[in-house]
Amino acid sequence: MPAAVIRTATPADIPAITRIYAHAVAHGTASFEIVSPDEAEMAHRQRTLLDGGYPYIAATSDGTLLGYAYAGPYRPRVAYRFSVEDSIYIDPQAQRRGIGRLLLDRLIAESEQRGFRQMIAVIGDSAQTASIELHRAAGFRLIGNIENVGYKFDRWLDSVLMQRALGPGATTAPGG
Repeated sequence: MPAAVIRTATPADIPAITRIYAHAVAHGTASFEIVSPDEAEMAHRQRTLLDGGYPYIAATSDGTLLGYAYAGPYRPRVAYRFSVEDSIYIDPQAQRRGIGRLLLDRLIAESEQRGFRQMIAVIGDSAQTASIELHRAAGFRLIGNIENVGYKFDRWLDSVLMQRALGPGATTAPGG
């Protein structure tokens, strides 16, 4: 397979993004959603993030979308405006090929360029060791574990919280 190209995601990617996310919802614990959103909802989510100045990127090879990632608001209150939460989803056929790391590295760089100062990973299910290790390798540190916070597939799930400074992080005031 040729090397992956990382680029800004577009509305044309929505069918593949919806398919990848639907698989994650139906078969995994990375998302705590139970019902997969349709293409219209996924397009709305993408448009909202891009219009808000957040990075939303795609990995492709030979015209096939292998995965996507985005950074969005960590929390809605204004004091959190310099912090983002990352999300990464990889097509099941493209997993374990380094696509997640390519996407995360680019997402970090684009978030720094936009002036964000902290990136938070909220990893669904403490058994998601691949995601935890991906984030650790990219400079995230474990900051906590919220136990039994979600219920999916007839079991309670934890959320693992990891954090990474972006650019100067908290060493200077924003804009400084």
